[in-house]
Amino acid sequence: MRFVIVGRNIEVTPGLRSTIEEKIGKLGRYFNPDTEVNVALSVQKERQNIEVTIPIKGTIIRAEESSNDMYVSIDLVEEIIERQILKYRKKLIDRKQSSPAFSDAFLQEETPVAEEEIKIVKTKKFAVKPMDPEEACLQMELLGHNFYVFLNAEDDQVCVVYKRKGGTYGLIEPEF
Repeated sequence: MRFVIVGRNIEVTPGLRSTIEEKIGKLGRYFNPDTEVNVALSVQKERQNIEVTIPIKGTIIRAEESSNDMYVSIDLVEEIIERQILKYRKKLIDRKQSSPAFSDAFLQEETPVAEEEIKIVKTKKFAVKPMDPEEACLQMELLGHNFYVFLNAEDDQVCVVYKRKGGTYGLIEPEF
């Protein structure tokens, strides 16, 4: 695996670099040697954040963690990535578009984790009202939800606003 490690408001020391390469490197058994791993370290108000992104053809494996200690954050994010890989292994292989990035040994081995089937337990239908994104954010807050689907009054497209970490908002607009 090839590591691209960047630090924001933090210096990437040789100790941090070696710990990242050791811990995240354990995941190397799942991937081909030329797989690139992007790691972003940052510090914000006593919080040590790590974000790991592994772009694979057709999809992205990503995890983000924060704690008071960067080494703890590294351990936590490594566990999350490994869980994601094992959980979605069968689906990734079935699609065949992502499998070239994974090692042959990983694709052939038996899955040690019981695979969960995705079950939709509730379906909601609602009228989509035309509004602007700011009004949709307000409506989302009033409802106490983390996201809100609405019809953008400007271009008549179905959009989604969502709450991000840190109290900011995001907007998802379809692109055709």
